[in-house]
Amino acid sequence: MRIIPLIFILTFSSSLAQVVNVESLRKPSDSAKWSGSISLDVSLIKNINDIFRIANKAHIQYNDKIDFWLFVNDLNFQKVEGNSLVNRGTQHLRYNRRVTNKIKWEVFTQAQYDAISEIEFRGLLGTGPRFKLSKSDDYRIYVGTLAMMEYEEATETANSDIRRDWRASAYLSFSLYPTDKISIISTSYYQPRFDKFKDYRFSSNSSLLFEIFKNLAFKTNFNFFYDAFPVSENVPQTQFELTNGILYSF
Repeated sequence: MRIIPLIFILTFSSSLAQVVNVESLRKPSDSAKWSGSISLDVSLIKNINDIFRIANKAHIQYNDKIDFWLFVNDLNFQKVEGNSLVNRGTQHLRYNRRVTNKIKWEVFTQAQYDAISEIEFRGLLGTGPRFKLSKSDDYRIYVGTLAMMEYEEATETANSDIRRDWRASAYLSFSLYPTDKISIISTSYYQPRFDKFKDYRFSSNSSLLFEIFKNLAFKTNFNFFYDAFPVSENVPQTQFELTNGILYSF
């Protein structure tokens, strides 16, 4: 099932650093080989402030039960009275190859920038196994244990530092379907440096979906991100985003 945001009715956020939750985008293996979605939002508001916002989200996937490809593009820019409140973007490409019915091998690469978090550019390249712990009509549980190489350039405001690190990227993902009208999807990532485990990042994405009518549902989504050692002292260790919305699926 593909889900397209129709109307967002409430948003409360704290400049969330860009994290791609690919688990929320994966489609069941019995779905069509090609699927995806694309959206473009442009807002120009004039009141006591001049507000400009543009957001583009797109993902395309190919799945033939043996090979799985997923591409995600996520751009978000918001400016109020000439000051950028949000300016971030991410491109993510992932490939899975089925090894057994319980194991897949993953390879991914990601490029991103986030002006608020003072990241000029961050590039990731990782690989590792993905394990299916359980799968039924009522719930699904997956675990991934990957290693990734990270290249990071800070912005000029953070002294333009450049870092090259190796990190683990372990995740736990589960999907629950307690009734035909309720879905719960949650994924948590833990990414420590191999040479300095106290330098780690933790992120979590959880979604709760209630079906209102056929193909129309209400969704609550919560993103949480913690970085033990941000790029600079000006960047908070903890960032989060809570979004409620109406979604149309087809």
